[in-house]
Amino acid sequence: MPRLVLASTSRYRRDLLERLRLPFDVARPEVDETALPGETPQALAVRLAEAKARAVARSLDAEGWALGSDQVADLAGRALGKPGGREAAIAQLRSMAGATVQFHTALCLAHADGRALAAIDRTEVRFRALSEAEIARYVDAEQPFDCAGSFKSEGLGIALFEAIDNRDPTALVGLPLIATCGLLRRAGFALP
Repeated sequence: MPRLVLASTSRYRRDLLERLRLPFDVARPEVDETALPGETPQALAVRLAEAKARAVARSLDAEGWALGSDQVADLAGRALGKPGGREAAIAQLRSMAGATVQFHTALCLAHADGRALAAIDRTEVRFRALSEAEIARYVDAEQPFDCAGSFKSEGLGIALFEAIDNRDPTALVGLPLIATCGLLRRAGFALP
């Protein structure tokens, strides 16, 4: 079986990939995640997933594949990244309260020889109207500072929503496993 390297140090992506019971390593991709002028949130997610996968794939042997992923929250065409701290998380949640937000989760599986396979998953989240007190309680309870959109849907963040529309429930956590399995199969990995 080919070697697989997750081009991410995200514990959420690592935990999701472990569900597939494939051996894999983890490598930190050295990629500038700054959006380009005029770049849409979806284009940003696609570009960063590919850049991460290719950055790690360049260091692999002839049988290696690197899996890169990136998620960008899209609020009316404006990209929302990881807040990094309490005040930024509160501001993000305040801006999303009562709104519908698209989450673009892009994947790229890049081979050491330059080949690449890609996919993207889109999840639509409808947020409830949220009071300042609800937002502050949530942020203080879960501290979602390393999550695009300032919430953890697999945890208490689910209480912030009216609805989630998607085809893969793992996408919102950061790694759409249905699409990941499809890419891995195409690359020659044996999955059930």
